[in-house]
Amino acid sequence: MARFVLWGTYCENALEKRQPFREEHLTRLASLQQSGSLITLGPTKCSKYVFGVFEASSADFVRALLEEDVYWKRGIWTSLEVYPWVQAF
Repeated sequence: MARFVLWGTYCENALEKRQPFREEHLTRLASLQQSGSLITLGPTKCSKYVFGVFEASSADFVRALLEEDVYWKRGIWTSLEVYPWVQAF
């Protein structure tokens, strides 16, 4: 397994727009964390960007996980970039 980082962006007024989907989103993230795929994920303080760390077999696998999320399907996330990551410490 390898580690991958996610950088993405949120839509305008994301805090309000995400509200109807937030519980579904958080429940899914908890499931991904329990399975070992998700290390951490969350918004930057300004709520313009999303950052995450995943453990998976490939970047394509991580991308597929992200594209199944309600935030992506409903346009809360507007871009997703997944990169292989080398953890130095």
